[in-house]
Amino acid sequence: MESARIIAGVTRIVRDVGIAEELAQDALVAALEQWPRDGVPDNPGAWLMATARHRAVDLVRRRENYARKLAEMGRDLSHTPPPEEPSAPDDIDDDLLRLVFTTCHPVLSAEARIALTLRLLGGLTTPEIARAFLVPESTVAQRIVRAKRTLAAKNIAFEVPYGPDREARLGSVLDVIYLIFNEGYAATAGDDWLRPALCEDALRLARILSALMPKEPEVHGLTSLLEFQASRSAARTDPSGAPVLLKDQNRRRWNRMLIARGITALGRTDATATGAPGPYALQAAIAACHAHAYSYEDTDWASIATLYTLLAARAPSPVVELNRAVAVSMADGPEAALEIVDALTAEPALRDYHLLPSVRGDLLARLGRTAEARAEFERAAELTRNEQERGLLLARADACKA
Repeated sequence: MESARIIAGVTRIVRDVGIAEELAQDALVAALEQWPRDGVPDNPGAWLMATARHRAVDLVRRRENYARKLAEMGRDLSHTPPPEEPSAPDDIDDDLLRLVFTTCHPVLSAEARIALTLRLLGGLTTPEIARAFLVPESTVAQRIVRAKRTLAAKNIAFEVPYGPDREARLGSVLDVIYLIFNEGYAATAGDDWLRPALCEDALRLARILSALMPKEPEVHGLTSLLEFQASRSAARTDPSGAPVLLKDQNRRRWNRMLIARGITALGRTDATATGAPGPYALQAAIAACHAHAYSYEDTDWASIATLYTLLAARAPSPVVELNRAVAVSMADGPEAALEIVDALTAEPALRDYHLLPSVRGDLLARLGRTAEARAEFERAAELTRNEQERGLLLARADACKA
């Protein structure tokens, strides 16, 4: 939970994200050694940060150029302030956001930027990132290692860029925040379906960006989308932590304050847009359709299907097509949607994507083809690595036996 903040704070000292990550891990090891003996401190996060920073200072002191660095910084490194930056409204006093923009530097490929930031900021494991990207784990591991080496070799400054440089990195930053939120919203692996800390960090970063970039419609679009999605969190699991499907959720448990914030942010998206809506604005509009519906059946599925068609044209993806199929199934019936899903079975990127057989199983069940549906749910259960989700899928498979 604290790793991203520690890495960001230590990077400010050592100027190397790879070394900062190692020092953060060293601090955790020190905690595992000392806390059982001395007791857990009142503020564990502050203890970890202080320990990591002290180790960072010791490391810099051992470097031959310590004297030069000390002269440049003008004070002891253990109390180093943020680098000088332009004054408001562009000023950002947030190490996490600084880390996002640093790891999204143009010297890295788009895939490497996102993978590295997810690793350092979200604390995601290599398998979790691979799942998010629908690529092999070895590919993600190589991207992360090469990205760290490139940032160190190029001596990339730990800063928030300004002007054109900031605009050039914005797309990757938005993608990173979105993927971090998604991992918190529906964890790819482990015993928990939700990881609220990731959702909270992503939503906080999105809100900071909205305040920083008030004229960027896609920033407001992403913020709106996350507000809407976060509003459902309390209704997405039952008391045991098992997932609750959208159609079965108690909408009275949806957070009306977050929905109101989502509507406001969506309004800012429309007010600042000068052309066709971007991918995040379209997804926010889809989420708004759900937020405005009093029940699953009352949802404006025809509008959602249309919005997914626009999204598929703006940002084509097999996952978008799969989501469009769900909307089509509600608007035009499961048979029309099954044609779309069957066409996606040949997509290499979805070969091990558990939601493909899950959606196909749902459509087959609605068509009365229960034996086929059961096989699809069982295959989906085999593919997922989240224990709560596996339980839900197996229960759906069992229901098809009746």
